[in-house]
Amino acid sequence: MPTNSQSFESPDSGMFRPNRKTAKLVEQVVKSIFAIFAFLSVVTTLGIILELIYETVEFFREVPLWRFLTDTAWTPRFTDKQYGILVLISGTFRTSLIAALVALPLGLLAAIYLSEYASPKLRRWLKPALEILAGVPTVVFGYFALLTVTPFLRLFIPGLQGFNALSAGLVVGISILPVVASLSEDAIYAVPRSLREGSYALGMTKRETITGVVLPAALSGIVASFVLAISRAVGETMIVTVAAGQNPQLGLNPFVAVQTMTAYIVATSKGDIPTGSLEYRTLFAVGMTLFLITLVLNIFTFWFVRRFQEKYD
Repeated sequence: MPTNSQSFESPDSGMFRPNRKTAKLVEQVVKSIFAIFAFLSVVTTLGIILELIYETVEFFREVPLWRFLTDTAWTPRFTDKQYGILVLISGTFRTSLIAALVALPLGLLAAIYLSEYASPKLRRWLKPALEILAGVPTVVFGYFALLTVTPFLRLFIPGLQGFNALSAGLVVGISILPVVASLSEDAIYAVPRSLREGSYALGMTKRETITGVVLPAALSGIVASFVLAISRAVGETMIVTVAAGQNPQLGLNPFVAVQTMTAYIVATSKGDIPTGSLEYRTLFAVGMTLFLITLVLNIFTFWFVRRFQEKYD
C-alpha cells in the first residue's frame, strides 16, 4: 500500500521543477532590470540637481543674491543689466493664478458630477473623453490662445494686448483641468459607500452629503490634485511662450504681455549665447528658482496628504 507521500506524487511532477527554477530566474532578471531603471532615474535626477547647483553658484559669484531678489527689471542681455527674478516670478504668478481660477473649480465640479451624479455608462464615456484633453500638445493650446481666445476677449476688453497673461492663463487652465478632474474624481470615488448611506440615514440630502461628508473625506486627494495642477501651470512652457509674450515687467495686470520663467528659458536657450557666459548662467539661476518653487509645492502636497489622509477598513 503506498505511503502518504507517494499517494500525492504525480508521475509527471518532475516536469514542474525546471519551470519553477526558470520562473524564479526570470523574476530575478526582471527585478534586476527594474532596479537598474530606478537607479538610472535617481542618478539622472541627482545629475540635473548638481548641474543646476553648480551653474547657479557660478551665477551668484558675479551677481549678488540681493540684486537677484530686489532688482525691479529683468534685462540680462541689455546694456543696463538687471537681474530681478521677481519680474519673471510675477509673470509666472499671473498666468498660474488665472489657470488655477479656471481649472480648480471647474475640475472639482466635473469630478463631483462624474462620481456622484453621472450614470456608470455615461461615466465610462465622459472620463476618457475628458482625459483626452490632456493629450493635446501644448503648442496647439498656445496657438489656440493666441489666434482664437485673444481675438475673442478683445471684443469685451478693447485694451487687451495681442500677447497677454489673461488668454495664456485661461488656456493653461483648460490644459490642466483634466488633472484636477481625474485625480479628484478618483479620490471622491474611493470614499466608502457606507459613509454616504449613513448620511442619508440621518436625513441629509444628496447635496448635503457631498459637501458635508464626501468632500471632507476625500480632501487629501483633492488638495493633492490641486497642487499637482498648480505645479503643472507653473512649469507650463509652450502655451505661455506663444501667447503670453516676451516682455518681462513687474506687476499684476493680466491684460499686458508678460514673460514667465519657462518662457525666458525657451527664448534664451536658442544657441546664440556663449556657453559659460553670465547670460548663459541666468538660465540655470531661473531654472533653480523654478525647481525650488515646484519642490516646495510637492513637499506641501506630501505633508498634507500624510497629515489628512483618511484610511478605511
